[in-house]
Amino acid sequence: QVQLVESGGGLVQAGGSLRLSCAASGIFLSINDMVWFRQAPGKQRELVAGITSRGSTNYAYSVKDRFTISRDNAKNTMYLQMNGLKPEDTAVYYCNADVRDLHNWSQSYWGRGTQVTVSS
Repeated sequence: QVQLVESGGGLVQAGGSLRLSCAASGIFLSINDMVWFRQAPGKQRELVAGITSRGSTNYAYSVKDRFTISRDNAKNTMYLQMNGLKPEDTAVYYCNADVRDLHNWSQSYWGRGTQVTVSS
C-alpha cells in the first residue's frame, strides 16, 4: 500500500512564503507524475502544479511565477515552494501521485491534504 503525506501548511500573512512537502511511502517500483491540487471552501478542487518523473513542470496560470514545484526522486518526495502568497491561495492542498506497483501497474493515490491559510 502506498501512502502520501503532505506537510508544511500553516497560517501566513499575504506576501509571505510556505514550502509544502509530499512524501510517498510503501512498496512500489516508481512514481510517475506528481501533482499538487487545492480546494478552497465551496469551490471545486483545482490543479496547482504538476511535475513528471523527468522534471517537466506545468502550472496553473494563477500561481505561475509565484509557485515552484520540484521533486527529489531519491526521497520519493515532491515540494511546492509558494512565494508571494495571496488570500485567494487559501485552501487545502492535496498531493496526487501516479505510482507504478510491483506488477508494473499504475495507480493514482491521494494524500489527506494540508491547510494553507493566507491572511490579508
